[in-house]
Amino acid sequence: MFKSTFKNKKVLVTGHTGFKGSWLCIWLDYLGAEVVGLSDDVVSNPSNYSVSSVSDFVKDYRVDIRDTAKVISVIQKTQPDFVFHLAAQALVRPSYENPIGTLTTNAIGTANVLEGLRILDNKVVAVMITSDKAYDNVEWVWGYRETDSLGGKDPYSASKGMAELAIRSYVESFFSSLDSNVRVGITRAGNVIGGGDWAIDRIVPDCMEAWANGKTVDIRSPHATRPWQHVLEPLSGYLCLAENLYLDSQSHGEAYNLGPSSNQNYPVSKLIDEMSKYWDKIKWNDVSENEGHVHEAGLLKLNCDKALLDLRWYSALQFEETVKMTVEWYKEYYQNPGKSMHDITINQIKAYTESAKLNNIDWAYND
Repeated sequence: MFKSTFKNKKVLVTGHTGFKGSWLCIWLDYLGAEVVGLSDDVVSNPSNYSVSSVSDFVKDYRVDIRDTAKVISVIQKTQPDFVFHLAAQALVRPSYENPIGTLTTNAIGTANVLEGLRILDNKVVAVMITSDKAYDNVEWVWGYRETDSLGGKDPYSASKGMAELAIRSYVESFFSSLDSNVRVGITRAGNVIGGGDWAIDRIVPDCMEAWANGKTVDIRSPHATRPWQHVLEPLSGYLCLAENLYLDSQSHGEAYNLGPSSNQNYPVSKLIDEMSKYWDKIKWNDVSENEGHVHEAGLLKLNCDKALLDLRWYSALQFEETVKMTVEWYKEYYQNPGKSMHDITINQIKAYTESAKLNNIDWAYND
């Protein structure tokens, strides 16, 4: 379960105060790693970072990822064995309101991390997290492969494509020699759900907060189809890729899609129906006919065969299990105000690992 790889290692997580970043920090701490975080702020209130007590065990640096000198300084001070780069403006709709901020955060921020790695003297493995929205999405019915074109119709998608260009340029220009101290991998995933997400304009946290307070939630695109996956699915993929790069250089410079199987694609309305099994008296309105919505993809699928072949990684949970774990986390939070969610989060990591074992996934049997 990754312990032999990460125990007693220094691991830098950028974006550690965010949804995925905070879950990753908890898992790494559970594995025995020395976790360092770099982020400019806590992105929501409440946040998983706060309610799961991440600050109790992470060395916390508050730095804007766009500040080149400060990012490099943190990397130099930390001398990390592993870096997971998640710091980002992570939402499509705000990218229309602040395109320059989105482009600089996601593209220049990524370049800053790469520059910090370039001048390190010690060996380091870096997993750079971009997004499935980096693909030039024409909404075809088959899954995108890692060799398909990058692009996008919105500033967020463009920023992730730009980040990937920066990563590629650094790999080819500075990290390509056999004696390079830096090994880099890229992951693309999307539509992650799970407890502790309170980002704006997100279907699950919007529903959970509204229903916890007996309110009705507005749903913009109930017929939009997404490959729903629990937050622990891509995180296990990040850890698999990092371990693979640590032990072998074959995946250096490679990109990997991380997503559920194609039969896990469901419309938003199906997600709401499934959540309703674990939450009484739900109420929602279909507001898809309202004018003024910005472009959002109706269909986006990933082909994850490469991750299966190279990393022996594939998703462990069925759609129903994903939804159940997610709603149970939020119910625990809303029914027990003020209680730390750290132990609940650890228990879900353990339960997820057991599910991976039941599915005979290789990483779950490590150590």
